[in-house]
Amino acid sequence: MTKGELVEVVQSSSDGDLSKKAMESIVNCTFQTIAKDIKKSKRFSYPGFGTFTVRKRKARIGRNPQTGAKLKIKASKTVGFKPSPSLKSSL
Repeated sequence: MTKGELVEVVQSSSDGDLSKKAMESIVNCTFQTIAKDIKKSKRFSYPGFGTFTVRKRKARIGRNPQTGAKLKIKASKTVGFKPSPSLKSSL
């Protein structure tokens, strides 16, 4: 599903009270707020859906697939997702 498709589905389920542009603004604001909360508190949980958490990756040695040369990959952070039991069982 693309962002545009998500906006259309949300707009149609809201009885069409809001314009597509207003609904897109709401969807953007929602995801920006989730991203800020993950940055701030390192975790965002939505009951019945799942939990997003910040995960740390250790530094490691990788290989360039073209040359086979070893290279260092820096430590980094990423966002992980753990689905709720109800979401997981519905798949």
